Amino acid sequence: MPAPMTGAEIPTLPIPAVALVTGASGGIGKATAIRLAALGTAVVLGYNSRRAEADDIAAALDGTGHLALRIAIDEPASIAEAAAAVERRHGRLDALVNCGGATTPVPADDLDGLTDDIFDRTVAVNLRGPFAVIRAFRPLLERGDRAAIVNISSIAARTGLGSSLAYLAAKAGVDALTIALAKVLAPKVRVFSVSPAGVDTGFVPGRTHEQLRRTAERLPLAHVTTPDDVARAVIACIVSLTSSTGIVLPVDEGRHL
Repeated sequence: MPAPMTGAEIPTLPIPAVALVTGASGGIGKATAIRLAALGTAVVLGYNSRRAEADDIAAALDGTGHLALRIAIDEPASIAEAAAAVERRHGRLDALVNCGGATTPVPADDLDGLTDDIFDRTVAVNLRGPFAVIRAFRPLLERGDRAAIVNISSIAARTGLGSSLAYLAAKAGVDALTIALAKVLAPKVRVFSVSPAGVDTGFVPGRTHEQLRRTAERLPLAHVTTPDDVARAVIACIVSLTSSTGIVLPVDEGRHL
């Protein structure tokens, strides 16, 4: 039987030197930025309109080198400008976390209420936006060290239950892109989807903590998912799952079962 490995023989984990988190001015994005900074990563916090919040988060993070940067994921010029800014500042990117998104709740049976405008806007922000960010930052990721992309998806893509039919369809597209891009970007870049359900944030307008708690009571783990629960899964993909790519990781208290 081989001798057990000593601490000195255990390979070190690939801590990203530079990471970009879109949608970082609150919720899952903020929690992920905090976790990355605690590892010693320089974090670029992408925001759309909440500049003050993003600046405050960047200033409060552990470590140095953090930057709040406007990245409107539905505006090609904004994405291009952000990619140029990161290239000037760092010349590389080791991790990209696509947290940016938005939703307009429409009951699933209200097909007339789900207008073309709502549908197109939902898909543009939640599906085309993450792809556009990946496309723009691909050259920097390919210069990174064991780089990884993590797309924040939703268990709605699997269950068919979500804030709207457009939203769940967009997130199903994100999962499909994750699998396809894992093949396209290998071996330089790993690609993951982290797929939460009912996270305790203000992301879905009108959804309350009490509603989340009642739903959680019916789930196998009987726990309301927090932003940090999702952030820890993101970190696991980037740092620990170095021999995995193209997978969709549920963070849903067992809802998918």
